[in-house]
Amino acid sequence: MTDKKIVPVILAGGSGTRLWPVSRDAFPKQFQPLVGNLSTYQQTLRRVSEPSLFAEPVVVTGDAFRFFTRRQASDIGVDATIVLEPARRDSAAAMAAAAVFVERRAPGSLVMALAADHVILDDAIFHDAIRLGAKAAEAGQIVVFGLVPTEPKTSYGYIRPGAPIDGEEDLRAVDAFVEKPNAETAIEYMRSGFLWNSGNFLFRSDVMIREFAAFAPDILQAAEAAVVGAHEDLGFHRLDEAAFSAARKTSIDYAVIEKTRDIAVVYGRFRWSDVGAWDAIWQVTEQDENGNAIHGNGVVRGSRNSLIHSDGILTTVIGADDLVVIATADAVMVAPKDKAQEVKGLVDQLKATGLDQVAVHRRDYRPWGYVEGIDSGPRFAVKRIVVDPEGVLSLQRHLHRSEHWVVVRGTATVTIGTEERLLTENQSLYVPVGTVHRLANHGKIPLELIEVQTGAYLGEDDVDRLDDVYKRR
Repeated sequence: MTDKKIVPVILAGGSGTRLWPVSRDAFPKQFQPLVGNLSTYQQTLRRVSEPSLFAEPVVVTGDAFRFFTRRQASDIGVDATIVLEPARRDSAAAMAAAAVFVERRAPGSLVMALAADHVILDDAIFHDAIRLGAKAAEAGQIVVFGLVPTEPKTSYGYIRPGAPIDGEEDLRAVDAFVEKPNAETAIEYMRSGFLWNSGNFLFRSDVMIREFAAFAPDILQAAEAAVVGAHEDLGFHRLDEAAFSAARKTSIDYAVIEKTRDIAVVYGRFRWSDVGAWDAIWQVTEQDENGNAIHGNGVVRGSRNSLIHSDGILTTVIGADDLVVIATADAVMVAPKDKAQEVKGLVDQLKATGLDQVAVHRRDYRPWGYVEGIDSGPRFAVKRIVVDPEGVLSLQRHLHRSEHWVVVRGTATVTIGTEERLLTENQSLYVPVGTVHRLANHGKIPLELIEVQTGAYLGEDDVDRLDDVYKRR
């Protein structure tokens, strides 16, 4: 392998509707601790933190997730360069922008592009696969990582491997990519030695740009203009909105990977899952002697091969086999495990009703901390507000509601009109309708308070921001 360090590029902008009710548009699956105590995004960062092999990672994500990506990286001690997509344009535009971004910083860099929402359980074997693939990538090939199928999955694309490269049995040419098969065809693919396509790639940045120029020049043009027009915003690299939004919406597979001839595959001997649905979560979660996998506050009795995933609320299951039970603070989903792929259709159905639970959680994360709904009714709402150390809310006012604050932990620095004061535990404050106010935590521990809102209209859009350190729109 070359001594050149590999630049990890982590794509972290997806939504993951098949993992509702845990994964939602406002807080999607890559930032959730679905398997273990870390989010899959954090697990991916950890996986590419070996300093002898990897350079500092580049994360490509959406504007709405920028503070998640920074905070979760910081929580595990990782510094990352964060590039913001101003619009969702699928993986092709994101990959093109990442290749251009890295190439402009260090021409000819080796890049390892990874999805933030995949689970890999054998990091050392994964690193060995990368070292093997780096030889082909340095020579000018795009390298995809294929997995030996353990079952005839119909939800994955497949790869037909060709002849070994340089005598390496686990490094081969790609004869063909094939789309997601039906069950009968998937069984035949397994018998014929096909591999699952993991959708993770290793390449030289200049090679990926060359292939985009050959097969998707329109996307490359938009990506180059977006990178050239990018500007720094609070430490984030924000791609030019008009240029990036002009990119065609398609996947990297359709745009480049299935068309290029400079493509190789490494046999990935590590355990991998794209955790695309709850049955996949069950497969990669530790199970008891009866095949039950429990995450969070769950108890089973007389049940087998079931998944119980509970975010806080005690969730009990009796006498159930092959069941998925998912409980959050404001929604519960129960389904046979073999129907897990149908959750997406359920979400589409719920979206038509306009229910808030489709897109947002009761706990809503903000740049400074989070707000969690406790109770609500006609003309009132009760919320728990937690402000991180050094967190500062915007200077704002509300035209239709007043607020009552009670501090239960920490010390709040409060601005009311032109006056600034400190509130400590058990102290309270009333903010009348229309009063300019701001809340900040200049202490060393999180600030926690209970807010009671009263008024004729309590929507989140009733806020007039006069100043905001996070530059939110």
